[in-house]
Amino acid sequence: MGELTLNLIRLGVVVLLWAFVFSVVGVLRGDLYGTRVLSRNAGPPRSRESRGERRQRRDTPTRLVVTEGRLRGTTVPLHDAGVLIGRNPECSLVLTDDYASGRHLRIYAGAGAWYADDLDSTNGTEVDGRRITTGARLDPGAQIRIGQTVIELRR
Repeated sequence: MGELTLNLIRLGVVVLLWAFVFSVVGVLRGDLYGTRVLSRNAGPPRSRESRGERRQRRDTPTRLVVTEGRLRGTTVPLHDAGVLIGRNPECSLVLTDDYASGRHLRIYAGAGAWYADDLDSTNGTEVDGRRITTGARLDPGAQIRIGQTVIELRR
């Protein structure tokens, strides 16, 4: 092998080592600081609402309140983009319940109401005492049980 070939191999190994170092630093940074969550604007606000729309808006739930479990008293506002509940740091409501999955439940706005989807969690989700899968309608005051945690929809 010539001297030039040997120097090119050495340079290639150094470049690969630096690429490995930067990838490790990137992974560690993601683990330490969490996932960046970007919120998307749902669009421009409506300028005029009818009286019926205002009453319907007043009657729909606006927040989630944890009523039982380690996070008792915690309140999370409901957004049109939806709320993600689970153990992952990317969730809107991060549970410390051992029976909760990483991404356990998604609550989202539908046709004039709120709906819940269980995201294939290991231990399941109950709404008002019945186990749900997808598209479960949530009425005001509905109680959502995830393990030992109970969450209630409130106005």
